[in-house]
Order: sequence, then C-alpha cells, then structure tokens
Amino acid sequence: MNVDCPASCPFVAGASDALDFPLGLLHRLAPVASAGTTPDGAEVDETKRNLLKLLAIAGVVGAAGGGLVGGTLQYAQPPVVGIKSFPAVQLLDTDGAPLTATKVNAKYNVTTPQLYLFYYPLTNEPNFFLNLAPATPGGPGATNVPGGVGPTKSIVAYSAVCQHLGCPAPAISYYPPGACSQTFGKKALNFYIHCSCHGSTYDVTNSAANLTGPAVLALPQVTLLWKDPSTGGDDTIWAVGESTDPPVNGHFNTLQGGYQVPATSQLASEASIILCKFPGV
Repeated sequence: MNVDCPASCPFVAGASDALDFPLGLLHRLAPVASAGTTPDGAEVDETKRNLLKLLAIAGVVGAAGGGLVGGTLQYAQPPVVGIKSFPAVQLLDTDGAPLTATKVNAKYNVTTPQLYLFYYPLTNEPNFFLNLAPATPGGPGATNVPGGVGPTKSIVAYSAVCQHLGCPAPAISYYPPGACSQTFGKKALNFYIHCSCHGSTYDVTNSAANLTGPAVLALPQVTLLWKDPSTGGDDTIWAVGESTDPPVNGHFNTLQGGYQVPATSQLASEASIILCKFPGV
C-alpha cells in the first residue's frame, strides 16, 4: 500500500524511505522547517539522551548519599578524646593544702566513715583515697598492703567506679570496720569496698581484688608516689599512674574517654551509702 506524504508530513524522510538506524533504537526526527527557514538540525538520539539523564540523576543521588554516609560516619565514629600517658598530679587535701603523709595519718585511718574522692587521670574517673592504718595500736586495719605508700605503706587509692555496670561512688562505697562484717569464702573481713547496686565487693587489702560478684574484675589501682622526707622529699603524695588491666569501667582504655585533670587534684568528701547486701556469700 503506497501512501503519499504531503509537504506537511511531520517527518523528514518519506513514509516509504528506509531508515538507517538499528531496529530497537529510539530516534526522533526533526520536523521539516517552514518555507524560507533552515531546519532545526539533525536527528535526536533519545536513547543517548535518556542515558545521560540517568547518569546525571545517579550523580546527584550519589553525592547526596555520600554526604549522608559521611555525616553518619562522623557521628558513629567520633574523635577519641584522651591523653597519651599518665601525668604526675599532686594530691591536695579538702582544704586545698598539699596532702602529706603526716597529715593523712593524723586525719584519716581505717575507721574513717566518710568517702574521700579525687579524680585521676581523667576528669570523669573518680578514685577512693584510703588510709588503712589502724586507728589505735592493735586495732583493725592493715599496713604493708600492695601498692601502699607512707611510713607504714597503708595509703592506697582505687577506682570509685564498680567493675560490674559502672555504678560510681557513693553507690559503691568504702565500708569501715563495724559497718557490715562478712566472711567471704574462708576470709573474714570487716572493712572493704562494696557496691550497693548489685552486690559486688572488693578487698582493699589486696589490690581491690574481687570478693563477690556479679563483678569478676578488680578495681583499677592508682599508683601513688610518696616523697619520703628521709630521702630528701617533702612528704607530699602524688598520683603518677594507674593499673591499665583492667581499665576503668566504661573506658576501653583508662587514658581515653575524657579530659586530663590539671596539675593538682583535690580530695572531696562525700557520705557513704551502706547497704549490707551480699549475694552469694
């Protein structure tokens, strides 16, 4: 069937002319120009145009997605805050004066009921400051304890954050003699550190080793330095390090997860919470 296409036919090629592009490839042919004007130009490849559109859209989506992922990673992986090494920090008494072994032995002993806390090495890591020396000769107490400093090696410091779920002081407290005497296994103790949150207990005479669960790890112990007057020192007490295995609860590393304390750290007094609950004893 032969159909003549008049001059107004919207295609450049005649209806019966052969098309020179492969089957299945979309082409749009430019309309014939009006008399006395120049045609718009060549054929427009719709397939190529659609491909370019898709690439442009993909680029925009990719850029937006990349920004979203980048922003998510920024919050999922915040910069690590911390310090590189343990600083030497001088301890101060509650009145702001330098803490000395002479003052400690006159003011604090194993029967002291109040908690005395200081922060080290980070501003969000509280520690107990304890003098386990007997209040009277022959009374309860301990000397020559692991890590102890002072004339009788009775002054120690331990993390005041429980190793179970991180309950801080005063939920975890020092229990002086007479508060709640207990027997842990075959070991009878009448002073120790105990957490009222879930019942974990620690031996202050043995590097704060765990006595009852649910915690299974010892409390980190602060390394104290006493400047012994007999060797030319000024009797002051300094925090110079801390056991790193295990780290303070809630920190992957005791040196990371907070900001460094200043050059001095002052003792602060706080009332204990005494609740005699000892699961598994």
